[in-house]
Amino acid sequence: MSEKEEPRAVLDPMSARPLYVQLADVIAKKIASGELAPDRPIPSENHLADEYGVARLTARRAAQELRERGLIVTVRGKGSFVAERPPSGGPDEGEANA
Repeated sequence: MSEKEEPRAVLDPMSARPLYVQLADVIAKKIASGELAPDRPIPSENHLADEYGVARLTARRAAQELRERGLIVTVRGKGSFVAERPPSGGPDEGEANA
């Protein structure tokens, strides 16, 4: 296994957490780690469905969850992209202290 090949995150269909939330969390971690860069496309719903072994609707709901979190934006006819400035959990970015 090469250094770039990481084991794919396994979604747990028996978990109380819906699959779309689990998938959204996986993609959110990739955004946070920089694996998916700002202003760059995320994989298509079809690709996500194939890669993680879920239905396309599950991938679509995961994308909707990411949009609601402010992590991605969707451009009709072009696809979904990582938001320019994903929301941060801390006050380290933005306005300077007064």
